Amino acid sequence: MHKRIEFEQNQTLLFIGDSITDCGRRELPYAPLGCGYVHFAANFLLAQRPHLNLNIQNRGIGGDSTRDLKNRWKTDCIDLKPDIVSVMIGINDLWRKYGETPESQLRHVAPVEYEANLHDMLAQLQDACSSQLILMEPFMFCDDAANPMLADLPAYVDIVHKAADKFGALLIPLHTNYTTLKDKRPADQWADDTVHPAAWAHAWIAQQWLQEVIGSD
Repeated sequence: MHKRIEFEQNQTLLFIGDSITDCGRRELPYAPLGCGYVHFAANFLLAQRPHLNLNIQNRGIGGDSTRDLKNRWKTDCIDLKPDIVSVMIGINDLWRKYGETPESQLRHVAPVEYEANLHDMLAQLQDACSSQLILMEPFMFCDDAANPMLADLPAYVDIVHKAADKFGALLIPLHTNYTTLKDKRPADQWADDTVHPAAWAHAWIAQQWLQEVIGSD
């Protein structure tokens, strides 16, 4: 049977990650959930289960890699004592390998460090809280088979799959699902830079999250 998240009264659900999660959540027009997939997924969930009085938090920060997230993990995750944690992180770890400056390239996080950082954070959370865990694949909206960053991405996706198995997390297969649709609409309509989704693509991400987390009920 497919694993789902069991929501209960007054639980705290935390979304955490990089700019795709952040999505303006600290700007007045979009606070506190941002204007991206968190906004869509959270508000649908609240509308569907108003009786549960869920406390939904967004702690995404643009530009974060797992190094950055690890540095704020206690403050922005563990100290909140979340009942459910949804993590999407990794694309900044990868793309800085292809940065235009030496400073950017120094911030590249290779797969071996990415895995170590991710496992360290999840182990800390497991030790401190009994949180239910959701892991989202890092993704690129790209249909160019010659793109070197796209060629490197599966190593990071595979690490997330292994972490989900190790820590008993629910997996959201974003990049995997996109690859089944990439021939139906040009990649630059999903995101003009392959990474930051258009508004409708954020809604698509929210759909993937909701389908895995609560199903179609």
